[in-house]
Amino acid sequence: MPSPQVAVLGECVADAFVTPGAPAGELALRVLPGGGPANTAVALARLGTPTRFLGRLSDDSFGALFRGHLAASGVDLTGCVAATEPSTLAVATLDESGQARYSFHAEGAADWAWSPAELTAERVGEVSCLHTGSLALVRPPGAENVEDLLAAVAGRVTVSVDPNVRAGLVPLGLYRERMPRWCALADIVKLSDDDLEQIHPGEPAGQVCDAWHAAGARLIVVTRGPLGALVSVGGERTTVPAPPVDVVDTVGAGDSFTAGLLHRLGTRGLLGGRLDALDLAEAAEAAAFAARVAAFTCSVAGANPPWAHDLTGDTAGGVSRPSA
Repeated sequence: MPSPQVAVLGECVADAFVTPGAPAGELALRVLPGGGPANTAVALARLGTPTRFLGRLSDDSFGALFRGHLAASGVDLTGCVAATEPSTLAVATLDESGQARYSFHAEGAADWAWSPAELTAERVGEVSCLHTGSLALVRPPGAENVEDLLAAVAGRVTVSVDPNVRAGLVPLGLYRERMPRWCALADIVKLSDDDLEQIHPGEPAGQVCDAWHAAGARLIVVTRGPLGALVSVGGERTTVPAPPVDVVDTVGAGDSFTAGLLHRLGTRGLLGGRLDALDLAEAAEAAAFAARVAAFTCSVAGANPPWAHDLTGDTAGGVSRPSA
């Protein structure tokens, strides 16, 4: 049996939210720990999956914030690199619907400086799944080294990828060019409908899924916010609904969905290797659970995913708010 531990590789980002009430001529920011892969690692650990985070954590004040946040959620940090480069900063502005728009300050940051010597199978450890994506998969100089690591572990562990498209930082053509390559390495590809539209504008989701299945990905999940998620396994497809929720904001919801999906597949003993035996019903059940995890995250401020005890019942829609 493969280890139940999941490794998550990628960035930590200091999410700075503009807060009202600053004196004239000043801007007040509230900084919270974020970054898609780090959010996924936190959510996985809180759900009860043993989780190993592989990140380059700066020795600056933001790096200390990240370490404390990850450790407090039970994430194993022994695979992290102590880095001297600065942390990545993202300034987020929320619109009326709670959607976040980011401006990134990421040049020369610790997150992208992975070297081949740092990205080894030994650093990954004995795990059932390696999840990565977001900016660490596309920003030089480390992105190619991340891909090389995926190629080294593919087949031995389940590989999961979330491209988490950031058009303001990365040319969209790069995603279109690399998605077939990522799908050849990955067993699971999760992305949002907005990501899909940016990569393949105007193309039907089913058509894109079929091309990515042909490239190698076994399970593809496209999240659609309040419309739920499309689940595609080897060309067979279904949809799962999103639980009703009073949205505070959507920060970290997609990352929580990814964590919920991997957690459920892991607890069902389905992670480890290429997922050849995974069927559509099993994938849909995992996606329905993931939608509950994402709904909870939308019901609270910031990337604050639920602990296992925050989720009630076994059916979609059973989410409870954290106690005061």
